Amino acid sequence: MIITTAFKCADAIKILKADAEFRFTGLIDNEDDFNKIEWKQSDDSFSTNNPHSEIDYLKVKTEMDKL
Repeated sequence: MIITTAFKCADAIKILKADAEFRFTGLIDNEDDFNKIEWKQSDDSFSTNNPHSEIDYLKVKTEMDKL
């Protein structure tokens, strides 16, 4: 079975921070795609502003490559 980058990205984020809430559409193939992820903010809204310092593209990509 081929796992798409969408599933890998979601799994990688959950590995880095299990309770992170986010949403995105499409595939996450590069940093530009990653920067389009919408993250749940403290006021329950969603924004592309990532509030999790422990999650960035390079860390997510590293975890994705392991999957």
